[in-house]
Amino acid sequence: MSDGTNFIEQFIEEDFAEGGAYFGRRIRTRFPPEPNGYLHVGHAYAMNLSFGAAEKYGGLCNLRMDDTNPAKEDEEYVGAIKDDIRWLGFDWGDRFYYGSDYFPETYELAVGLIKKGLAYVCGLSPEEFREKRGDIGVPAVSPHRDRPAAESLDLFERMKNGEFPEGKYTLRAKIDLASGNFNLRDPALYRIRYIEHHRQGTKWCVFPMYDFAHPIQDALEGITHSLCSIEYEDHRPLYDWVIANCDVPSTPRQIEFGRRGLTHAIMSKRYLRRLVEENFVDGWDDPRMPTICGLRRRGYTPSAIRDFYDRIGVGKTSNNVEYALLEHCLREDLNLTAKRVMAVLRPVKLIITNYPADKSETFETENNPGDESAGTRRVTFSRELWIEADDFSPDPPKKYNRLFIGNEVRLKAAYIVKCTAADTDADGVVVRVYAEYDPDSRGGNAADGRKVRGTIHWVDTANAVDAEVRVYDSLFRVSDPGKADDFTTELSPSSLEILRGCKLERSLESAKPPEAYQFLRVGYFTPDGKLSKTGAPVFNRSVALKDGFRAE
Repeated sequence: MSDGTNFIEQFIEEDFAEGGAYFGRRIRTRFPPEPNGYLHVGHAYAMNLSFGAAEKYGGLCNLRMDDTNPAKEDEEYVGAIKDDIRWLGFDWGDRFYYGSDYFPETYELAVGLIKKGLAYVCGLSPEEFREKRGDIGVPAVSPHRDRPAAESLDLFERMKNGEFPEGKYTLRAKIDLASGNFNLRDPALYRIRYIEHHRQGTKWCVFPMYDFAHPIQDALEGITHSLCSIEYEDHRPLYDWVIANCDVPSTPRQIEFGRRGLTHAIMSKRYLRRLVEENFVDGWDDPRMPTICGLRRRGYTPSAIRDFYDRIGVGKTSNNVEYALLEHCLREDLNLTAKRVMAVLRPVKLIITNYPADKSETFETENNPGDESAGTRRVTFSRELWIEADDFSPDPPKKYNRLFIGNEVRLKAAYIVKCTAADTDADGVVVRVYAEYDPDSRGGNAADGRKVRGTIHWVDTANAVDAEVRVYDSLFRVSDPGKADDFTTELSPSSLEILRGCKLERSLESAKPPEAYQFLRVGYFTPDGKLSKTGAPVFNRSVALKDGFRAE
């Protein structure tokens, strides 16, 4: 056993060691998303485990669409799922499957169970079966359990041929009506549904239950290790029963892990769909959504997300991880790769009164001080600049090192300036700030060696690009919105602030995703691929420079 392995990897290593169940074979896992919505970070965690195990042990991971349930499944989601998986850096090669492709084999295996006396057609409605399911120490009751195999075979074929209404019959496994594990109390294997399937059309009107279809699909694909979330732990005996009693070509092993969610987020696909359909958000890819496409649009990187999963580890218990840790992983990644630029989000004009009105010059500044290979860029400078409104104070607090009348600051990469005056409007809001520059401080250093504590960023008014900037925060104001009677009542009113008329360096005019930028002293931002246009960029804040406070 290698050092640093999690419990799943320990099982895998035991299985492939000499004497293990799969000694001499090659590991094969699978990732089986249901194509009824977009993938979120919880799916990415499961994906990371299945594809990651295959990568680590030199095996293969299949991608299989779990489309055995025809309700709300759509090819739109299939394409989106593929895009998300590729974006995260995983590859399934030519091993792409649909669960529904196995419908003929699955049906024949069900017929085989009937012939073996291990399955029967039951006439109880779902409600009646629940009523007769029994209790702890009280066996379930099934009046059709001893139906002759020939009769069940006839009824099952007629179910397939569409002769009965929905709910009239189900096919049930004959296992143990007194089992302490209620999943083994003659569970349903097939039910009748008259609904069009997104791929099969109306060819089938009987559909296998997931607990029956899943192990069969795994076995037909030669899966060695089927990694599932923890709620399937109680279903594992049924998984093993199906494998043991159906004539399938291999014996997969199911291993369960605890789910991972995020605080201040919702992971239920049903809830996410409601957010989209009731227009609480701007689609599945809204940057506030915990979907992979939403995180991508917000500016998250595959390496940050995979680093996040490496940090949180693997366990048997499901829990929510602080969103701040995901932000920390992104911050660390972008700190290494993002180009530094100057952008003024809440602009106020700074007029340098002793700088010639007809003069303009350029300054060279680094793109990333931590990466020399990132090179430098040139920015223009003139008499009138844009600065952040909160970089001037008419009544500064203690230790305020930015502009106030009589104080000096360094303009990033340019000159030292001393504030001399400011104009306000009728409401007392500062609209213009005045300063004088020190011509001998080009580059930001005083010739006489005097120390200047503050450095602020700026954008040349003569060469600025107007932009819209979207400042995103948590979609929910509480850590666990799923506990509310109606989770939509916990939506945060400050999850999105739209700033218009922001002033950016000219170099950002045609920026496109996935380019990432650090707006100096503000945060990390990326162009919005859905809203940005050349000459009218829209930027999304991916993450602030420092951890922010999240209110409960």
